[in-house]
Amino acid sequence: MTLSLAHNSTSSKHSHDERARIRATLAGAPLFIALPLAAIEDLTDRVTLRRVPAHRTILSQDDAGGSMFLIQSGRVKVGVFGENGREVTLAILRAGETFGELSLFDGGDRSANCISMEPTTLLELSRDDLVLHLTGHPRTALNMLGLMSKRLRRADETITQLALCDVNERLTWQLVSIAKEEGSATPEGLLVRRRPTQQELANLVGASREMISRIFKELKSGGYISLEGKRIVLRRNLPARW
Repeated sequence: MTLSLAHNSTSSKHSHDERARIRATLAGAPLFIALPLAAIEDLTDRVTLRRVPAHRTILSQDDAGGSMFLIQSGRVKVGVFGENGREVTLAILRAGETFGELSLFDGGDRSANCISMEPTTLLELSRDDLVLHLTGHPRTALNMLGLMSKRLRRADETITQLALCDVNERLTWQLVSIAKEEGSATPEGLLVRRRPTQQELANLVGASREMISRIFKELKSGGYISLEGKRIVLRRNLPARW
């Protein structure tokens, strides 16, 4: 069941400090990058601040869609469940990323479930407010087209990986993508301070947790990675096949 944000999370009027944080979040988000100040101010006036506890369903697949969300802090998992109950994770979204836009344009139901992975703060923008904003600030529409194009390209990559690559290749691709997005260079290699769990990786690449565990052991014994608690270091280029 979808979390009722209006009742189960806290919404607050924008204080001076909150307004400054909201403005900074909007201006730094890829969707709204390089927008004029007037557009950022208009969005700041329109969004609603929401705080969601960890492991709450924000959006449910097949629900009607009436708003979109920008993550101010926290992480959100986007996924679907098969008829057998198996979960496939489509994406793990972080601060600055958006979700829920698709239903606002095609009028269809939500295409996936969105669940908070930790305490998460969101900026919610309703369909009506988005339409009013786009009327006065068409540059935002061009940004949205660009973002959707990037997502389609990434979806194509994912489909190609699932169709043509084995589990080893898919996991390698996923680890490299995560390291590029949030890793930092160290003398030992690329460090990811908060790696996904083995189950999360299994859901991302369409495999079992046991298979991911086995591949991790092989990568570790081969000197490709090192694991330290929730951290992972990619010590050298991962093999596509082994």
